[in-house]
Amino acid sequence: MYWIVNGKRVLSVAGAGLILLTAAFWSLARSGARVPAAAAGDWGLHFPKEGRPPTGNATADFLAEYGAVFLGDTKQSRLYLTFDAGYENGYTASILDTLKKHGVPAAFFLVGHYVESAPDLARRMHEEGHIVGNHTYHHPDMSALTDKAAFAEELTALETRYREVTGYELSRFYRPPQGKYSEQNLALAQELGYRTVFWSLAYVDWRQDRQPTREEALGKLLPRTHAGALILLHTTSKTNAEILDELLTKWVEMGYTFGTLDEL
Repeated sequence: MYWIVNGKRVLSVAGAGLILLTAAFWSLARSGARVPAAAAGDWGLHFPKEGRPPTGNATADFLAEYGAVFLGDTKQSRLYLTFDAGYENGYTASILDTLKKHGVPAAFFLVGHYVESAPDLARRMHEEGHIVGNHTYHHPDMSALTDKAAFAEELTALETRYREVTGYELSRFYRPPQGKYSEQNLALAQELGYRTVFWSLAYVDWRQDRQPTREEALGKLLPRTHAGALILLHTTSKTNAEILDELLTKWVEMGYTFGTLDEL
């Protein structure tokens, strides 16, 4: 078995003390108990079996206290596609074209640099019916921001800039950069009217000098696809742009349909 932290696969072969701590943690999570805030920090996933929903390092019930989510209804063969967009790398137009071809809705989480450097694409996302969410203005480690005003500024600054640049309002969905969060962050985001959105399926697609091959990407994503999957991909990935048409086709062939974050 293995678990995923920030999109990285980590084998459970550490020292005995760490193994015991990890086992206790996941025992709590699987039992439905409220995972203590001290266990939070980097969003992580545990995949006990391929093709089945993973366990997050905070339970769905715990996250729901703050309006946060990482997984959809696991009784429905429905997928929720999301993209993080830190900067424009030349592939977003192709991704949007493919989504339009298949009639698939998605959510795009943008940062300030993206909105300012690619306003036409930021506007197009909204105009083609996709959710545009908040990925913060500067993409910092939000778990390190304990000051309420500083936390709020990262979200409201992007709201303002997106409105100025596109003429539209951001949707009230927020994704913490790199999945770094704290219980205080969850509470502050909720206070600001946002739902924090994590994920239940992702892979290492953001390294520009080590882009996965088609075979590697499909081999990572398809076996771990599960009912209610909230999928995270990056628009900066050349591989994602190249395989998206095939990926969407295969998901449909596997019996999945696509939903929007508003349904969660």
